[in-house]
Amino acid sequence: MGDSTRSKSDGVVRAAGAVLWQVDPTDGEPRVAVVHRPRYDDWSLPKGKVDPGEIPAVTAVREVAEETGYACALGRSLGSTTYPLPRGRTKHVDYWAARVTGGEFVANDEVDRMVWATPAEARDTVSYDADREVLARFVHGPHPTSYAVLVRHARAGSKARYKGDDAERPLDSVGVTQADALVPVLKAYGGTSVFSAERTRCVQTVAPWARSVGLQVVPERALTEETYARDPDVVRRRVREIVSTTPGVPVMCSQGKVIPPLMEWWAEQDGVTLTRSRSRKASVWVLGFVGGVLVTADHLESPLPVSVRED
Repeated sequence: MGDSTRSKSDGVVRAAGAVLWQVDPTDGEPRVAVVHRPRYDDWSLPKGKVDPGEIPAVTAVREVAEETGYACALGRSLGSTTYPLPRGRTKHVDYWAARVTGGEFVANDEVDRMVWATPAEARDTVSYDADREVLARFVHGPHPTSYAVLVRHARAGSKARYKGDDAERPLDSVGVTQADALVPVLKAYGGTSVFSAERTRCVQTVAPWARSVGLQVVPERALTEETYARDPDVVRRRVREIVSTTPGVPVMCSQGKVIPPLMEWWAEQDGVTLTRSRSRKASVWVLGFVGGVLVTADHLESPLPVSVRED
């Protein structure tokens, strides 16, 4: 999930959307948004095409705002749907659960009506089986009650070629671009605090996003490779503590010799199957929890186009 849109013409139209939800105050149960598009006279989940250079997670948030007027924070991935289009093309749509964070419905050129419905009512309302499939995934769970985001630092050149203290090795030009590209990604998941390994390259990776939302980066020695090599349990305890005691959605930035073994340990401890173990530079794990127990782990690649990603 989450790879950047490829520029080659492969006959696939890429899009992204969301099951936009909020809790109904009358019964405490979720209601999901279903939109009516006058152009097609149909009812569907909010979605739209991925812009060039945009990753689907960012598309989903943008399209929800454009079609419904609501701001949202993404949660767990709901997978994708694929279906044929005319002239031999295919449409591939990635979906997320997305919690309302503000706004109100405003009719527009694409959507003239929107209803809040129970998931069962939504399944009866939507016009397409693909949307019913996505709604079924939303209903069947798991249903995280909290989230955290784990980021690997962006590219920082060669350790062997850097002459100074490696703890102060900065991002290189590609890494700076990666850090800027992470801003809309981290905004899409509604991060509310940020912790970083005490390494310049880690702090610089999350600093552009932190500035954009008015947050201070909190340095964490426990997130460094040296700490993990010396005593992995120190890192494991601290990360669990951050997740369980920090309100909102904490964002943590760490290093390549921490994140893969940490994620493998976490998944084994809490019974989650990972889609991958390696974490490339500027990639992201979105972690969902119930009562402090990991229940979902979605991986997003670096938000840069394939041609400039690190090998």
